[in-house]
Parts: sequence; C-alpha cells; structure tokens
Amino acid sequence: QVRLVESGGGLVQAGGSLRLSCTASGPPGTIYAMGWFRQAPGPGKERDFVASISWNSAEIYYADSVKERFTINRENAKNTIYLQMNSLKPEDTAVYYCATFGGTYYFDRSASGRRQMYDYWGQGTQVTVSS
Repeated sequence: QVRLVESGGGLVQAGGSLRLSCTASGPPGTIYAMGWFRQAPGPGKERDFVASISWNSAEIYYADSVKERFTINRENAKNTIYLQMNSLKPEDTAVYYCATFGGTYYFDRSASGRRQMYDYWGQGTQVTVSS
C-alpha cells in the first residue's frame, strides 16, 4: 500500500507560479515512476495527463499544453516529486493529482500518459488561476 499526499495548490493570478509537492509513503526502498494529472471543473471532465518522471529521472514527459511552462522533478531521498508551474493560465485551473506508475508496465511516453497505468493516487490539490 502506498499513500500519496499532495500540497502546494492555491489561488494565483494568470502569469504567476506555483510549486506542487507530492510525498509518498510505502514499502521501504521502493521507488516508483510517477506522474501528475489534473481534472478541470465541470461535468464530463476527465483526469488528464500533465507530466511524468521515471524512478531515476532519466525519462521525463509532458503534455503539450504544459511544455516549457511546467517542470517535474523528484528527490528520492525525500520520497517526493514536484511540479513547478510557471506562466499559469486560467485554463490550468484544476485539481492536480499525483500517482504512482504501475510496476508491471514499461514506462515510456505512451504508457506514462495513460491514467489506467497508475496504481495509487493522492487526494488532489486545488489550483485556481484567475484572469
């Protein structure tokens, strides 16, 4: 069992920045590939891929909508991943979730963008960007 706790969300004006954190607690010595997803408000909105990172940071992927604005990184010693979000736009408003990538799957760009590949999820943190 893995528990994930996100933090760092809040209200920010367009053009501003936020840094999200996600700390994992689970079996000692286990390091997961991980990802960030977001779910915008409104009916029918799905949980969309934002960014992902392999266990050793060798592979990093971003959704096209956040490239060059968001940066994902991790500190394995702290069991924590981060999402630095710059140049925020109102359309970035969403609940942001972190998740652990399933250990039985091969981590690549295609797989890491699919929420069905992730096993454990945090409770989410709200990010609101005002215009």
